Amino acid sequence: MTTFRPQDANPPAPLPRYHFLDWVRIIAFFLLILFHVGMYYVTWDWHVKSPHASETLEPFMVLSTPWRLSLLFLVSGVASSCMLAKLRPLVFLRKRSWRLLIPLMFGMLVIVPPQSYCEVIEKLGYAGSYADFMGLYLRGYHGFCKDGCLILPTWNHLWFVAYLWVYTVVLALLMLVLGPRFDRLAARLGRVLEGWKIIVLPAAVLALARMLMLDRFPITHALVDDWYNHAHYLTVFLLGALMARVPGLWPRVAALRWPALALAVTGWAAIIIWYALSHDAIAGTRWELLVHPMRAEYALMAWSAMVAACGFAYRHLDRDGPARRYLTEAVFPVYILHQTLIVVLAHAFKPLHRAPGLEAMLLVVLVTAGSFAGFEIVRRVPLLRPLFGLGPRASATHRAAAAVTPAASAGAKPA
Repeated sequence: MTTFRPQDANPPAPLPRYHFLDWVRIIAFFLLILFHVGMYYVTWDWHVKSPHASETLEPFMVLSTPWRLSLLFLVSGVASSCMLAKLRPLVFLRKRSWRLLIPLMFGMLVIVPPQSYCEVIEKLGYAGSYADFMGLYLRGYHGFCKDGCLILPTWNHLWFVAYLWVYTVVLALLMLVLGPRFDRLAARLGRVLEGWKIIVLPAAVLALARMLMLDRFPITHALVDDWYNHAHYLTVFLLGALMARVPGLWPRVAALRWPALALAVTGWAAIIIWYALSHDAIAGTRWELLVHPMRAEYALMAWSAMVAACGFAYRHLDRDGPARRYLTEAVFPVYILHQTLIVVLAHAFKPLHRAPGLEAMLLVVLVTAGSFAGFEIVRRVPLLRPLFGLGPRASATHRAAAAVTPAASAGAKPA
């Protein structure tokens, strides 16, 4: 297995399409709808907050917080590696830049600003019109301040797209420099990741990064200073790219799905207990020595959850069909739209004083329906498709061929 080089007469056979990872990606993205609706009701800082916000949901939010986005970077690394098996690195980079940077810029100019507008109304009592706010937004106004200043313009939830593009550049450059040596590196990794090492070794690397870097580089999602996040997410992304090149690795992962799930659930319980402690009370005491072991536990929980998710998906979801193909195309536009719909609808619902349970269910239903309605519009309008990360609409002939051999059309994924 080698990477295609310009001097090759014919590219190597493409890597197989991992349908189960499409399902992992689909499920992980749709968890974001539930998670971001939950962010409205917990005490953690967010763009808008419910008057009923409390700690009630926080243990369930912590259940997915350590691993959800990491899993998306892992799957994106696999998908990128599969594309690079049949595209030259610079061609790959051009295609991915088109699919990621255009939606990012469009999102920052059109999709994200309503979130910031609702935020300054609720947190700062801003009384200007949306047009007035957009004038400030586009000028990069930094006067919206309360316990820190709101940075404008911003990418909010689209930070994932910016980071993914940067990691795509890193992977393309690595492939350009290493060529076939990347596959040899993957083969060495495959010989190491056997049995329990599939869980322990990646978790140890992630734990080391968390213990050494989290205090020095707090999470910002601002790209330029977010070094702990880069150490974590870029490692997971590159690990996915290497794992894609290891034949027979995914059955090994599937064989560990139950132990990995047990470790993830145990880790979740430990994290909940740790968060329940009064950290002001333990500061300066011997209990403070548990900080680094708990950070290692956090990393182990995160990686174990990713192994379990991939293992169960390989065992039960490795199949194609119309639903997978539809949702694979839908998931990126839905991701782009969902948080703005949550923030705007939550802000609009606030004067109605609905019970929080009913309100939350309405938000989930309306945001899901609105996101898919937006996708249905976008997929039918050629001018809108690139703004939401979709390629040109396939011709009837191409769709017919894909229906016969769906794996042949498995090329680019939006994220």
